[in-house]
Amino acid sequence: MATLKILRSLMSNKRIVLISLFLLVILGFIAFWYWRDAVFSKEILKLEILGPDSAKMGEEVTYTVKYKNNGNFALEKPKLIFELPEYSLTEDSKLRFTQDLDDIYPGEERSMEFKGRLLGKEEDTKTSHAWLTYIPHNLSVRYESSTTLTTKIDSVPITLTYDTSSKVEKGKEVAYAINYFSNVEYPLEDLSVKVDSVSGFDIKSSDPKSLDNIEWKLETLNKGQGGKIRIMGIVTAETGSHLNLAAKLGMWQGGVFIVIKEVSQDIEATQPQLLISQQINGNVNYVASPGETLSYQVFLRNIGSTPFNDLFVVAELDGSAFDLSTLQSLEGQVRAGDDSVFFDSRQISKLQRLSPKQEIQIGFQVKLKNTLDISGGNISVKNTVGVLDVSQEFVTKINSQLDLTQGVFRLTTNGIENFGPIPPKVGESTSYAIVWEIKNYLNNLKNVRVKATLTQNVSLVDNIFPESQAYNFSFDSKSREIIWSSGNLSSGSSNALTFQIVLSPTVFQLGNSAQLIGQATIFAEDEFTNATIQKTVPGVNTSLPDDRENSGGGVIQ
Repeated sequence: MATLKILRSLMSNKRIVLISLFLLVILGFIAFWYWRDAVFSKEILKLEILGPDSAKMGEEVTYTVKYKNNGNFALEKPKLIFELPEYSLTEDSKLRFTQDLDDIYPGEERSMEFKGRLLGKEEDTKTSHAWLTYIPHNLSVRYESSTTLTTKIDSVPITLTYDTSSKVEKGKEVAYAINYFSNVEYPLEDLSVKVDSVSGFDIKSSDPKSLDNIEWKLETLNKGQGGKIRIMGIVTAETGSHLNLAAKLGMWQGGVFIVIKEVSQDIEATQPQLLISQQINGNVNYVASPGETLSYQVFLRNIGSTPFNDLFVVAELDGSAFDLSTLQSLEGQVRAGDDSVFFDSRQISKLQRLSPKQEIQIGFQVKLKNTLDISGGNISVKNTVGVLDVSQEFVTKINSQLDLTQGVFRLTTNGIENFGPIPPKVGESTSYAIVWEIKNYLNNLKNVRVKATLTQNVSLVDNIFPESQAYNFSFDSKSREIIWSSGNLSSGSSNALTFQIVLSPTVFQLGNSAQLIGQATIFAEDEFTNATIQKTVPGVNTSLPDDRENSGGGVIQ
């Protein structure tokens, strides 16, 4: 029995040993496969990007991606991904490229090229990326190799400068310019110039205009092209303080403003000794109209600490729109045929001494010509006020000269045939052609509209010439108001509309002329002055004053 137990024990231990050996073989086999994958080195694939260490902004850069299999077995199902530096410029705006490659055999070397233009400012570094994934032969794991190349923008062939003086007087309106010019070989689109907000300098206007006085959008800038942004404003900073003007030229890419060039300028606010201001007809920012009399009020204020004595003031006019024969002043002297008014302290006592913080007023008046026959419009007049070494120029814009006529005709007019008795008779209907003609002599106009009201016993006929204006012609049956939205009207152009109305006289109108349409008023927005201008002309009746061929009379029968 003891021997049997010993044999059974030996048999059991042998089984355990065999099972253990089997498990060790399985674990070894698994470990071998993991070891084989683990010992594979990614260094077998050599991946590199060849390109310049530095480049100009906008210059076309060629990136060459090279890859080589330094191993002893093929690299299967390779895929290359290449990414140009952020915000690069390409013909199709594509920055990331993915390419499936053929298997890479041992010792095989290949390359691919990609092109783009770097966008940024000087000293910016731009990094390109490359990734290559693959599966080594007889392995199941996909490996990835990656590399980068950094290129510095060493120059930006764009000029951005300020044109301004180093000192400006507090309280005075000053102007400065931002000049830009491109020598980039590539056309630059979606450009803008931005300026930083400066405490102590209030921007009043600019040329070209800006919606927010912060950003000015530019047209496409080709090589050899440039421009200027002129900014006008008032210096409100304390005397002796320094204002730092800063501007950035950049390009919008995917909603992000990429700065290309920056410039700054330091200016000092200085104390002015004399402040000159002006009003025309009681308004600081007056917009004039042809034929109007302009009453100038010039204000001199001593904002220094010492008085001025024996002042001599000259007000000089500049502009062909002035009718200089009407120039006059109650206080100043006007020479016949001259364009200036002189104010001498020997004749004007208040000019003999101007104390600190004191303000005095002098004035003159002049009329603008009734008709300004100047091609292209956009007319301004200037006047310069000079005292001692201080002078101030004022510019006054002139509204367009707009004309409207309202005529009524019985005979066939512009293809509209009329009917009914002349003179009109009670109980019968008589039609007329109303002609509205607009003439614009100066500035470009927009949103031009003509309004008038029909009398109660007059109706509108759906007969308009030209027919294309029917979409712009409307009638409110409740208010009986007619509106013609003529649209825009360029300088020196005209427009006309003819429409038909029908009169049904009542017994209350017997023996009298009947009113057909009330006074007509034209409204328009002047694109140069930004003012709304209007003109009103009288209504018309059955007497037909505009129809020379009419012989029937206008008294209701």
